[in-house]
Amino acid sequence: MRLWSLHPAVLDRAALVACWREGLLAQAVLGGATRGYTRHPQLERFRACADPVAAIGHFLASVQTEATARKYRFDASRITRPDAANPEIPVTDGQLAFELTHLRRKVAERAPAWLERLPDSAGEVPPAAPSFVVVPGPIAGWERP
Repeated sequence: MRLWSLHPAVLDRAALVACWREGLLAQAVLGGATRGYTRHPQLERFRACADPVAAIGHFLASVQTEATARKYRFDASRITRPDAANPEIPVTDGQLAFELTHLRRKVAERAPAWLERLPDSAGEVPPAAPSFVVVPGPIAGWERP
């Protein structure tokens, strides 16, 4: 499961689609609708929120908004809490840098033309998804580098 901390606009088609699908799975897990993936480390940051289902709803809504802008048809009715307030989940600049490097490796293999659309990995902090607020720090403890 990869719930990207990077802004959905940075994600290539495959990453955006996978993030949507895996975000829906995370929503089911956080809502108690499935017994699998309940201990997945990517869910820790959503569970730390006062309302985890609302937090994943906000996250999914931002992914769906980007998909719509690209003329993809992600079914917004599948989001349990699409109008949830921004949870402002902390994400470190180190985590964002790690994810950008990870995304660059994947994109280099499957969609090399997308590389030019990605931020420079040696420059400024990559943009975070709307559900996150950037704070200084290393790669997250839940990440599996």
